[in-house]
Amino acid sequence: MSAISAQDVNKLRQMTGAGMMDCKKALAEAEGDFDKAIEILRKKGQKVSASRSDRDAKEGSVFVKVSDDNKEAVLIALNCETDFVGKNEEFLSLGKLIVETAFANKPADKEALLTQKAGDLTINDKIVELVGKIGEKIEVSEYIRMTGEAVVPYIHAGSKLGVLVSLKGVNGKDVVEAGKDVGMQIAAMNPVAVDEKSVDPTLIAKELEIAKAQILAEGKPENMVEKIAQGKLQKFYKDTTLLHQIFVKDNSKTVAQYLDSITKGLTVAEFKRVSIG
Repeated sequence: MSAISAQDVNKLRQMTGAGMMDCKKALAEAEGDFDKAIEILRKKGQKVSASRSDRDAKEGSVFVKVSDDNKEAVLIALNCETDFVGKNEEFLSLGKLIVETAFANKPADKEALLTQKAGDLTINDKIVELVGKIGEKIEVSEYIRMTGEAVVPYIHAGSKLGVLVSLKGVNGKDVVEAGKDVGMQIAAMNPVAVDEKSVDPTLIAKELEIAKAQILAEGKPENMVEKIAQGKLQKFYKDTTLLHQIFVKDNSKTVAQYLDSITKGLTVAEFKRVSIG
């Protein structure tokens, strides 16, 4: 066959974004067949991806999409190795494409998300393509879909931290601002659960064990240990469960009291907090 022309190499570069020499080699190997050349480049990307699987991907961004009626939202975290790539336009475009695809197709979990088609390629193929182009590990580290009476997102400055809050008891009110306030609270204070009823029982047992050990070490009488430990547990709930926390924007109220002041009975059904790095 004839030699690969500079025009063909440039065309493949435009199609794939890969480097000039990589395109030239792929076209030569594919004997000028563009589809085969693209497949070769994608396979090269897969190799790059595999060789970087042990690298830390501690940078990146959080992406969110919410339905117009605020009853459904999707959040994904797309990780990479460096802040430079995390701000790259192609990386950000990929993140937006993934969250749009997740919102449209409602995959059951992260593994199912990676198999979803976005155009002719799966999400996993799209990631592999970009890995092959930029030479950094890229991965979807989180995928969350949430539904409710009102689901409100909060993205912290820099898009390194994202929160979804599902509110109930909405009573037909516009609660988006209240949801954002609570999202900011979750971002800042990192609560372990909505309230004491939703704390993991193993965490409660651990806190009680620690409290009792501290009380005995302080020389308190054994018959007082259980009562004092329960008091410490109540303090733990106040500090670490969302509804009992002091509201960061108004120290005179708890989060529960703040929500109730917006509309009687308004509260949090669930929340998720995702942090990059």
